[in-house]
Amino acid sequence: MAETIDCAIIGGGPAGLVAALYLLRFRRTVLIADKGFSRAALIPRSHNYPGFPDGITGEDLLARLHGQVRGYGSPIRRDAALAIEPESDLWRVRTQEGAVLARRVLFATGVVDRWPQLLGARQAIDRGVLRFCPICDGFEVGTKRAAIIGNDDHAAQEALFLRSYSPSVSLLTDAAVLSAGLRDRLAAQDVAIVSFMPGSLRLVGDTILAADPQGKDLPAFDVAYGALGVAPQTQLLARLGVTLDAGGCVGVDAHQQTSVPGLYAAGDVVRGLDQISVAVGEAAIAATAIHNGLREQDG
Repeated sequence: MAETIDCAIIGGGPAGLVAALYLLRFRRTVLIADKGFSRAALIPRSHNYPGFPDGITGEDLLARLHGQVRGYGSPIRRDAALAIEPESDLWRVRTQEGAVLARRVLFATGVVDRWPQLLGARQAIDRGVLRFCPICDGFEVGTKRAAIIGNDDHAAQEALFLRSYSPSVSLLTDAAVLSAGLRDRLAAQDVAIVSFMPGSLRLVGDTILAADPQGKDLPAFDVAYGALGVAPQTQLLARLGVTLDAGGCVGVDAHQQTSVPGLYAAGDVVRGLDQISVAVGEAAIAATAIHNGLREQDG
């Protein structure tokens, strides 16, 4: 017989860990199924997460949250959930280590950034040269020469956003498909549309270099942002019939419940602003709703 628990949390990033913390403090039984990768781990240092005026690395923040959750004794399985299936009024959650029956399931599976084809991309991320979120750290760009790597209106909007920080912003593209209105706005804000040769992006020292379509190196960029979109991790949710939006993110109600009763979602996998502070707020809402729902169910 599989063990029955109050809530299975799928994903061990900030949203999943904060939800676990709340539920454990509500004296709920919890299991976290975590494949061992969180987008937050890629942050070299965040200066916009509250409470850390000197900044905090993504790995340090995750380590602190892991330690806080472990203090309440919740098991964290270092493997992904393989399948989730309805079973009577419960959910059977299978991992490589076995299965549990959960009264509720919270998805905090996040999204995966689509990285630009850049030689030395991971090193560039570690050095803060390649980034993905101008909302998070555009302030730190300052007067650096910056590029947004992308081909569509979304990338153009990010370039315009970053232009309020840096006097030198370029939209670095290998196949731009932009609306006429955005082309005009880019020109009005002195944001150059710069074409580059596919495969020529590379990290050199603490700068990113690219070659033009003729193979000649362009001036180096001090920082570049990937704006090629994200892939929401919703494969399990889709199999369960949960409603997703056009971008593949999860729609939820005011209590973070999905279109399928008993299934909740929080963090980047939910449509909205991909920020850690937003993710942990959604996690708190979801965990409280789960706890109160179980209380009502139990009379």
